[in-house]
Amino acid sequence: VPVRGIALIPVAGILIGGSLTVTALAGRRALEELAARRGEVEAAMALGLPAREARLEIARRAASGALIPGLDQTRTVGLVTLPGAFVGMLLGGASPAAAGAVQLFVLVALMAGQSVAVAITLELVARRRPLRRRSGR
Repeated sequence: VPVRGIALIPVAGILIGGSLTVTALAGRRALEELAARRGEVEAAMALGLPAREARLEIARRAASGALIPGLDQTRTVGLVTLPGAFVGMLLGGASPAAAGAVQLFVLVALMAGQSVAVAITLELVARRRPLRRRSGR
């Protein structure tokens, strides 16, 4: 991707948008799972695990499901859907090979960015940074 605004702004928008989605899904699922399995977290802490490790052990499995929509989208690209970067490049006059290369870059970068976003979200949840307010207070 050329280091120019006309190329960086759309790619950054795609990456940020995808990361926002998985961050919300991962955070919500991890917090819900920790609330539902509170006893298991306390049991792990009673066995000697640090609080962060105990919360991470429970939240990790739940939050990994946040990557499923992105994986499904990546799996169907080119078979069922025509991705925006590919179509935009073709309409802009690029060759199909160049459009395919850009779309491949976007998909790989999107999955990498989403994986990093989920990892950061899990770490924050394990350290109890995002606290939910309970209704009625």
